[in-house]
Amino acid sequence: MGSEKHSARLLNTLKMERVRTILTHTYPYPHEHSRHAIIAVFLGCLFFISSDNMHTLIEKFSLKWWSMYACLLGFFYFFSSPFIGKTIRPNYSNFSRWYIAWILVAALYHLPNFQSMGLDLRMNLSLFLTIYISSIVFLVVFHIIFLALWYVGLVSRVAGRRPEILTILQNCAVLSMACCIFYSHCGNRAILRQKPPGRQFSSLFSFWKKEHRHNTWIAQFICMNELKDQVCSSWFAPVGSASDYPLLSKWFIYGEMACNGSCPDSSSEISPIYSLWATFIGLYIANYVVERSTGWALTHPLSVDKVEKLKKEQMKPNFLDMVPWYSGTSADLFKTVFDLLVSVTVFLGRFDMRMLQAAMTKSCDGTKREELLYDHLVNKENFWFDFMADTGDGGNSSYAVAKLLAQPTLEVSVDGEAQALPRGNVLLIGGDLAYPNPSAFTYEKRLFCPFEYALQPPHWYKNDSIAVDKPELPEGVKDLKDYDGPQCFLIPGNHDWFDGLNTFMRYICHKSWLGGWLMPQKKSYFALQLPKGWWVFGLDLALHGDIDVDQFKFFAELVKKGKVKEDDAVIIITHEPSWLLDWYWSSDTGKNVRYLICDVLKYRCKLRMAGDLHHYMRHSCTQSDGPPAHVQHLLVNGCGGAFLHPTHVFSKFSKYYGASYASKSAYPSFHDSSKIALGNILKFRKKNWQFDFIGGIIYFILVFSLFPQCKLAHILRGDSFSGHLESFLGTVWNAFVYVMEQSYVSFTGVLVLLITAIIFVPSKISRKKRVIIGVLHVAAHLMAALILMLMLELGIEICIQHNLLANSGYHTLYQWYKSVESEHFPDPTGLRARIEQWTFGLYPACIKYLMSAFDVPEVMAVTRTNICKQGMESLSRSGAVIYYASVFLYFWVFSTPVVSLVFGSYLYICINWLHIHFDEAFSSLRIANYKSFTRFHIKENNDIEVFTLAVDKVPKDWKLDKDWDAESKQSGVMSHKREFPSKWCASSAHQDPVATVKVVDSFVIHRSQNQNGES
Repeated sequence: MGSEKHSARLLNTLKMERVRTILTHTYPYPHEHSRHAIIAVFLGCLFFISSDNMHTLIEKFSLKWWSMYACLLGFFYFFSSPFIGKTIRPNYSNFSRWYIAWILVAALYHLPNFQSMGLDLRMNLSLFLTIYISSIVFLVVFHIIFLALWYVGLVSRVAGRRPEILTILQNCAVLSMACCIFYSHCGNRAILRQKPPGRQFSSLFSFWKKEHRHNTWIAQFICMNELKDQVCSSWFAPVGSASDYPLLSKWFIYGEMACNGSCPDSSSEISPIYSLWATFIGLYIANYVVERSTGWALTHPLSVDKVEKLKKEQMKPNFLDMVPWYSGTSADLFKTVFDLLVSVTVFLGRFDMRMLQAAMTKSCDGTKREELLYDHLVNKENFWFDFMADTGDGGNSSYAVAKLLAQPTLEVSVDGEAQALPRGNVLLIGGDLAYPNPSAFTYEKRLFCPFEYALQPPHWYKNDSIAVDKPELPEGVKDLKDYDGPQCFLIPGNHDWFDGLNTFMRYICHKSWLGGWLMPQKKSYFALQLPKGWWVFGLDLALHGDIDVDQFKFFAELVKKGKVKEDDAVIIITHEPSWLLDWYWSSDTGKNVRYLICDVLKYRCKLRMAGDLHHYMRHSCTQSDGPPAHVQHLLVNGCGGAFLHPTHVFSKFSKYYGASYASKSAYPSFHDSSKIALGNILKFRKKNWQFDFIGGIIYFILVFSLFPQCKLAHILRGDSFSGHLESFLGTVWNAFVYVMEQSYVSFTGVLVLLITAIIFVPSKISRKKRVIIGVLHVAAHLMAALILMLMLELGIEICIQHNLLANSGYHTLYQWYKSVESEHFPDPTGLRARIEQWTFGLYPACIKYLMSAFDVPEVMAVTRTNICKQGMESLSRSGAVIYYASVFLYFWVFSTPVVSLVFGSYLYICINWLHIHFDEAFSSLRIANYKSFTRFHIKENNDIEVFTLAVDKVPKDWKLDKDWDAESKQSGVMSHKREFPSKWCASSAHQDPVATVKVVDSFVIHRSQNQNGES
């Protein structure tokens, strides 16, 4: 009794949700056992093939066919390489796996070497499809019945979750594969276990001479064959005779010794294939029922403390991946393009949110409010501030930088000496807050989420609140001057302007907290007065690349009215580094900014900072004679979380506003930047597999008019490799001439691609060079597409000449299966006829058309033969659609790796040799590493010392920080006062950003006008 009471108390203390969390696999994809079953079936298949057929594989080696195997498997490998090693789950990668398995097997079973190995893939495929359809029908009916029982309350409420259809399909596929493998290597003979062991394998190795039996590896294969025979005869032995089950005798499939009619030697033994299928179906049903109804009661429940501890260990942040800029299916990218077109064509020059902000900063009497000038920091001592830009891309990289910014202090080595750098009192963010476009989703997931994990907002703050009267200070703080926590000021970038600055105004100007950083600002530009005579001007360049008149007037009045004194120093923040971009594009932008710096500030500007370029570069003035430069230092740091940009493209910059500058620091270095570009050749498709949708369609359109190629026999008649190659290249040239002179669809595709390629080349170079580069680019793609088209057509032609394809129409596989079905799977009770009658003929019809749909090469070859004999006019519209669809299924697999290779090579050549496409060539790599921010300290002597802190490698795997979790969290304590403010740390301690951060650049900015340069 005592134990029963204790158990009852224990169960009462547990919530079912917690228990269910313990028993449910952490991976979101249900039925993990099916994935293990796939691995087991695959290993079993390799075992049986190696034991039976390795000797035949070696003995009957054919160079022609095995080269075709190598080519086919090579293309399929490169097509599937981006998904290798990824866990199976219902997304595009999982679809690609099944798609590859389908069309690869459909192609392999027509090639001869599998048949010479004794492996009849026709029987396996037809048997697989038959069992697959039967299993799907059976399991769907079972799930309908089970859900009906749940609905009426006859099974547990835990079973209420509906199974995913993909799970059912996957389990049916595994079940069917297992049955086919068993049939291939054990057969369907019901008396298999009665055969003498010696006779079962003696014939298989009879060709080996006795004098060779001493060979070690041959003996090993014989032993493996004996083991296989034992497995077939013992583990998978038939369950018995149909006479043992008189009530079910009409519902069995019999072994091969049975007869469809009466015969003297007929056997009533149940087919081992049928018994194996029934066993797997029974196991699936039993597993599902236990898993959904009573599985929770079969496991001893854990204590509440252990449940909570386990849940915390399993917690991981749900960060978004880097933006796929070359995705052909991303709705975000299409929305970005649409928003950009609307902003440029509709609003640019007609409506400017900055004009509206200027109008709103005026009261009824025309006097300006104090909404743009912030002077509450002027009396701060030991003042530190940080700068970063271009965050809001990948969650891992954005959080890594945000975590470094949130730390109370960072221990780093400066010139060989350890130094503690405290957190900045102010964080300045230089635009591009979320990619690829400004929206509620991207701002919340890509910007606010990482910063809130790094430094939590106050407990009383609500994410959906609107700040009506900023600043909204914590309780007990009456004035902004008295607030001692970190603050944040931001300017918008070009990506923030894609929606006319609407999202920026909602989330920055009308909200109070970015994580634990207070946001006092109310407009998109600001003037911030710092201690010791330092100022920060945050300029909003919009999409014009320049400040508007009202913005210029505001900053100019600060100088003219004496707010900015003669000996004060100004730091100007813009989103774009116009000094680099104007030099690169040979343009002249930002004339109002230039007038503000050169004629209004007059040598007060000591530093210009910007983002937009996602790297770190610093140029300092080297001019020693003549008047001082208008700007002493030029700094770009856009490494806040977005993809990496190259530095070597800008290595030759040296002039700005008439003064000379030298590159003092670059991160990554020019050499490393050049080496990183090589990833376009090696990793373009791995990083941008969603580009398949675009690349495959483009290549197919380029050669659409060339299918089919009916006259290819001359290529195969050559006597030497050089003869074959010469004929092949001649056919490629003829195909090219046909596209240029006679084709309509393909020529239109080439023309559109050529225009696009020329426009795609940056306008930095001359028009003549742009045309040449565009022509060469398109020529490479066209030649690759033509070669792939001929390789596909040659493969089909070879198979047709060897009678492997186009023999007996579209339903070849089904007709063959029906011819051998009665021999190998007899049905003396007429079970199939009854099923056909009950389903009104749907059961055999579904199998028939499924086999035809599966056998894509046969459909393609039969239609191709008809076209070559009777012309394209003989095809109906539906027949043409079926033919081109079957061709596209294979051509897409061949073309997608090649188009990525060609395009990636083009980007590599352009970025390293021509120094163009710096944006396109590095956005394709989606590099989350090389992240940095810059920390400033105003010293007692009025100078500023600058440290740029960076991490080379951003962690990809995070876990709950035990120190953060163990630290007490009193409701009234702000997060910036905690010793461990960030929630997540790297799974490997040595990879955590706090442990790997380093100083990549440090220098001093002098406030005095007579001190130029650095120390």
